[in-house]
Amino acid sequence: MRKILLLAILMITGLAYAQDSGTVSGTVLDINGSPLTGATVQITELKLGAITDFDGKYIIANVPAGTHSVSISYVGYKSIENSVTVVSGQNTELNSTLEDGENVLDEVVITAGKKLQKVTDVPATVEVITAREIAEFPSFNIGEMAARQKGVDFIRSGVLGTGINIRGFNSAFNSKNLQMTDDRVSMLIATGLPYGSFSTVTKDDIERVEILLGPNGTLYGPNAHNGLVSTITKNPRTSEGTTLAFGVGNQNVITGRLRHAQIINDRLSYKIHLERTAGKEFMYVDSVYVGTTAYEEHNLDRDFDALKYGGAVHYKTGKQSELIGYYGHSNNTNLAVTNAGRNQIKDWTLDIAQLKFVSKNIFANAYYTWSRTDETYAINQRTQNYVSFIENGFSEEEAWSRALYEQWVPSLGIAIPRGALFKDASERFNGEAQYNNNWGNFYLTLGGQYQLDMANSEGTYLLDADGPIEIGQIGFYGQFEYKLDSGWNFLAGLRADNHDLYGTNLLPKAAITKSIDAGTFRLTYGRGMAVPSILNLKGNLFGGLVLGNGEGFTLTDGTKIDPLEVETINSFELGFKGKISDKFFIDASAYYNMSENFISPLRNIADAANGNFVTHIGDTPIDEVSPGASQSPALLTYSNFGSVDTYGIDIGLNYYFSDAFRASFNYSYFGRSLDTDDLDNDGNLDGVVLESELPINTPENKFNVGLHYSSDKFYGAVFGRWIQDYDFFSGINVAAKTQDLDGDGVDEIVENARVGRTWNYGPLGGFTIDANFGYNLNENVSLGVNVTNLFDTEIREFVASPVISRLVSFELKYKFNFFKKNQ
Repeated sequence: MRKILLLAILMITGLAYAQDSGTVSGTVLDINGSPLTGATVQITELKLGAITDFDGKYIIANVPAGTHSVSISYVGYKSIENSVTVVSGQNTELNSTLEDGENVLDEVVITAGKKLQKVTDVPATVEVITAREIAEFPSFNIGEMAARQKGVDFIRSGVLGTGINIRGFNSAFNSKNLQMTDDRVSMLIATGLPYGSFSTVTKDDIERVEILLGPNGTLYGPNAHNGLVSTITKNPRTSEGTTLAFGVGNQNVITGRLRHAQIINDRLSYKIHLERTAGKEFMYVDSVYVGTTAYEEHNLDRDFDALKYGGAVHYKTGKQSELIGYYGHSNNTNLAVTNAGRNQIKDWTLDIAQLKFVSKNIFANAYYTWSRTDETYAINQRTQNYVSFIENGFSEEEAWSRALYEQWVPSLGIAIPRGALFKDASERFNGEAQYNNNWGNFYLTLGGQYQLDMANSEGTYLLDADGPIEIGQIGFYGQFEYKLDSGWNFLAGLRADNHDLYGTNLLPKAAITKSIDAGTFRLTYGRGMAVPSILNLKGNLFGGLVLGNGEGFTLTDGTKIDPLEVETINSFELGFKGKISDKFFIDASAYYNMSENFISPLRNIADAANGNFVTHIGDTPIDEVSPGASQSPALLTYSNFGSVDTYGIDIGLNYYFSDAFRASFNYSYFGRSLDTDDLDNDGNLDGVVLESELPINTPENKFNVGLHYSSDKFYGAVFGRWIQDYDFFSGINVAAKTQDLDGDGVDEIVENARVGRTWNYGPLGGFTIDANFGYNLNENVSLGVNVTNLFDTEIREFVASPVISRLVSFELKYKFNFFKKNQ
């Protein structure tokens, strides 16, 4: 009888509770009427919420009767709040339409925490390039848009070549900023360089680009050292239709693009994309020195050609789960700057195949990358080799052909190996699994990643004559976040990475944020690391002139050069993102970084003037690895510096005159402190540490200012960018003011003169103005023009590169959708 009574009481209690609550459900769409999958719908005060499914639908159960505020957010769209009244025992329908984010605080980002977050809640400095900004930028090269972001060092090495660096220590072979595309590592396998023009993704398929400043290794692993650039492409379900684009410009640039996305049924959708761009680089021929005599780069091909295509199939396995298959391909012919002059890239192909599963709580990802080239070569080395043959009576044809592999030594009457040819047949496998969930105010993310690099140069630029070099690494991470109703948010994370060569390294992360009505303050700590690339460790270029430092070296006098270690950075940052008034917004941060074992650019460790040559690599006599290297006056390699502290500030201001018209201003300062008592910082191994021995290759001050207008018909922007003059040293490349490097009273560096094996045109930097304008003739057709360096200012932005003259490009774009369902 007691059990029956207890059961009755429980049923009555449950019925009473149910009668005091109801449900809230609805659909979230964009302004075109397409469903938004993965939008976050929350009743914050009740700690209740839901994520929209693939049809944009959601339902929140057990909502207490009464009036509540419901917030809805989605990546790249303006967050909104609606008031809803819930009636006991009934469903209340709340349908919403989200518009593109109108100001910098409306943004929702995903990269920083591997989950949806409003940009003001992210405990990091994040720059966002939105889909609308990309669509309204009428140029084939969206890399230019990085020049408009706060805290980013943008460089241009030609018509096609662009690159970025974040918070110091750039080089001509910079791998310290991890680049990702749709959860795929977008870095070349052997060199660790970002893809750049090798990317398989086309402009019209990009939803957004998120740039995170500072180390982000806890969730993303090694080499998210100075920062992270994440490209996110469009989902075919929210971007159905076809885009055709055609562009032309000076330097014989011509480009054509096609993107098509279609929803087949409730479960299946797909997209395909294609782009072809060709043109001619600026008229610039670098100097190649043989002894003290300068020669022009021989048989220079300034034509560039980039082809890329790919596609993805999206299959809904459930209401909130999806399986995605992707394949992409690119083929590139162009010029590329390195630490040893320029490379002539010839038909370098990249292929990627990916399978990814995404659901509310589970994420799984696997992809395979393979890289191929057979004809790429180092222009500087091949030209030197060519000169050695042609000046000793060989025919033009024989001299140029043999110059790929060897150099003639007239004193010996023989040719010695000095290979300039680069082949690549490298491959990489990546896998990742992640779980995330939340219980009330507690959020959890757990995951693991695996990477296996299989570098194969077929003996042309790596020490891999015995077969591919295989290096694996595995990492596990966890991140915990606790949010208080008072606006305080606490985050802690830890990653353990195990590397085949470097064992286990720990990467912790911690953050505290405090939200107020005007915005959010943040205090963060993060540790990052840069693992030496395979080229750093196992390089063998130009017949042993450049060798990787995976085993260390010994010199004639017994001096030991230690093998490379992992570079680490501990970073502290204080920042605020919010509004000064309803129209005036600010994002400001100050940071302090402590780096150890900084990996140097290439430097010569031989001292022929004092008879100090390299005798061993590891325990192996150097001549067994590189014949003749024991008597070479130059052997270039990489090494670790000791302790280096860097610090700086980044400030971004945006003022909205109206929803369509705004002004922006970004300023960055960067400084460093070198420990001159640490002999590990002795770059030239003379026993004295000078401030000049560690080049930061970064401007101390820079700013940009812009005016932006975007309406239904007309859009445009005018942007001014100032870079304080700064010195740049990387390998044989020098761009610097006249100076005495070692304090002996003699200027080793002289502007507009030969320095070592290069010509020094002087420091980099200057001021330029860019502009772009466009007009939407109707909802289908748009016309645009982009002008880089509007006033044709003479400015050189990178070493071994031309003066960047005015670039003008025009674009015609046509968008249509024959398959769109009537709403």
